Amino acid sequence: MHPKILLVDDREDNLLSIETILQPSGYQFVKANSGRQALKILLSEFDFAMILMDVKMPNLNGFETASLIYEREKLKHIPIIFITANNFGDENMFKGYQTGAVDYIYKPINPDILRAKVGVLIELYKKTRLLHEQEQKLIAINRSLENEVKDRKTSEEKVIQLNKQLIQNINSLESANKDLEQFAFMASHDLQEPLRKILMFSDRLYQKYHEVLNDDVRLINRIQSSAERMQALIIDILAFSRISIDKSTYVKTDLNVLIQEIVNDNDDEIQSKKAKITIEQLPTLEVNPRLIRMLFYNLISNALKYCKQNVCPEIKVRVENNLLINTRDKKYCRILVEDNGIGFDQKYAEEIFGMFKRLHHDSEFSGTGIGLALCKKIVEQHKGHIAALSEIDKGSKFIISLPVSSGE
Repeated sequence: MHPKILLVDDREDNLLSIETILQPSGYQFVKANSGRQALKILLSEFDFAMILMDVKMPNLNGFETASLIYEREKLKHIPIIFITANNFGDENMFKGYQTGAVDYIYKPINPDILRAKVGVLIELYKKTRLLHEQEQKLIAINRSLENEVKDRKTSEEKVIQLNKQLIQNINSLESANKDLEQFAFMASHDLQEPLRKILMFSDRLYQKYHEVLNDDVRLINRIQSSAERMQALIIDILAFSRISIDKSTYVKTDLNVLIQEIVNDNDDEIQSKKAKITIEQLPTLEVNPRLIRMLFYNLISNALKYCKQNVCPEIKVRVENNLLINTRDKKYCRILVEDNGIGFDQKYAEEIFGMFKRLHHDSEFSGTGIGLALCKKIVEQHKGHIAALSEIDKGSKFIISLPVSSGE
């Protein structure tokens, strides 16, 4: 915007003369024919760069008008230059300065002097205005920073509270999990005794009455079969509940030896199904041997169980890509257990690791649906990962990633 100047003089020709001299400088002018009119204008407009005002005017002279102008706080920043045809002497000039004047211009007006004095004040006005704008920006920035700091403190306090709540929830969940695991352990343990009696008494009934009952002996067989399935389920639940509370130390374990022991334990089934098991050179890892043995026992047993009819099972245990490094620069060993069995639809690749999840009916394949859930929990206990890749009738591949370091 062009700087705005208020011209105050009771004579129109004087106003026109001043405007003509200053017009080329690009100023904006507002004119008043009296002190009262000037005061009226200043009631609604405050953004004047300066005021050029005649001293000698009827009713209110320049000094009186200036005094009234500077009574208002909003107008005290506007500099006033008096224009006069008289040399008042030092005393009257001092009076003018007391009312707020910054300078005098004498008539007849020298255009160069007028332009120079006005130019100095306009330049000062521009710099003052720029400083004021910068001050307002700084105030706004400071206010924004204060709000940001306040919001950040509020957010930090919320995060601290949420973290406290999260820790409490984690502690509560850990406590609940321990209670549940302990309950599962105790419940499963206590269920075994009555179950053993059911098996024992049903066996006695069978031995004593199977010839008498004839076809009804199947009822006893069904009791025994159901009790055996329940016993297997209880054993698996006990195994699952023991994993989290297993405090066995992690020791360097040769996986070749461990898996060979598993193969030897399954020798009868391997021979009966004419299975071929290939074990490539495996590493020595720092693991919980008992749990890792259970892991590979379940995977190899499943591979033998879910084989195709009239097809000899082929199972391969090998290391893929040797050592892998994750985003946290932690080294993992990836071990694959592959088979040529019946496979499954890949859409169930996540679900099969759930508790009691089975893709086949008992009449097809026996089981409790806990084996792979055990595998997942064992691997997670070792801070590792397990996944499955499969396709119906094209076998399955289980990928176990175990940390090379201890399972701390």
